[in-house]
Amino acid sequence: MPSVLFVCVHNAGRSQMAAGWLTHLAGDRVEVRSAGSEPADRINPVAVEAMREVGIDITAQQPKVLTPDAVEASDVVITMGCGDVCPIFPGKRYEDWKLDDPAGQGIEAVRPIRDEIGQRVRALLRELGQEPA
Repeated sequence: MPSVLFVCVHNAGRSQMAAGWLTHLAGDRVEVRSAGSEPADRINPVAVEAMREVGIDITAQQPKVLTPDAVEASDVVITMGCGDVCPIFPGKRYEDWKLDDPAGQGIEAVRPIRDEIGQRVRALLRELGQEPA
């Protein structure tokens, strides 16, 4: 089973939305992780609201600290503005998704970020040989 780790600075918006999309679309066919280099105290409530609008509930998630073990245990590491703090392990597949940060944004600004993440997650699933549900 492929494993994917989504990383952003606070693990409160982009990486949580990406993990929510992948869990929703792949079910138990992909192991999903998310983490942050400087985790926030809680998930961005606007990100939670934006995901709820598309039928995905991420309210049970909590920001988690990025560890070398999480990177080492993942086949694919998707970074979203975490920069040089992400540990690099040989043989891992790394992608950096350039996405606007939803922090401090209203729902109107977060919806397009959510939708772009959803499109990228669908493409990633196909690349992993999995069809989105």
